[in-house]
Amino acid sequence: MRIEILYFDECPNRAPAVERIKEALRLELLTAELIEVNVQDARAARSLRFVGSPTVRNDGNDIEITARTSKDFGVFCRTYSDKGKRVGIPPLDLIRSAMREADAASADRRENEWDPTL
Repeated sequence: MRIEILYFDECPNRAPAVERIKEALRLELLTAELIEVNVQDARAARSLRFVGSPTVRNDGNDIEITARTSKDFGVFCRTYSDKGKRVGIPPLDLIRSAMREADAASADRRENEWDPTL
C-alpha cells in the first residue's frame, strides 16, 4: 500500500495527520510506504488535484470518497467530517476504512493476476 500525505508548509494538521495514519496502520496490522508531498502553489495544486491540506490518498485514491470527484483545487486548509463536526485532521475511522478498501483492492488485483506457471 502506498499512502500519500499532501500538504502545504504552514499546515498545522500535517504532523497530527501523519501520526494518525501511523496509528491506523498499527491497528490494521498493515505496512505502507508513506510519501509526504509538499504542494507549494496553485499550479501544483491543480496538477496534483489537491483539495486542501492535509489530503491523504491510499494507492492514489482520496480517503474521502466524495473528494475523489472534487474540482476545488488550491492551497488551503482542508476539513473532514467527524461525527457531524468539521475537523482538520482526518478521523481515525475514515483512515482505517480507506486502508481496508485499498488492501481489498490490492488483494483483488493479486488474485486476478495471470500466473504463467499454472
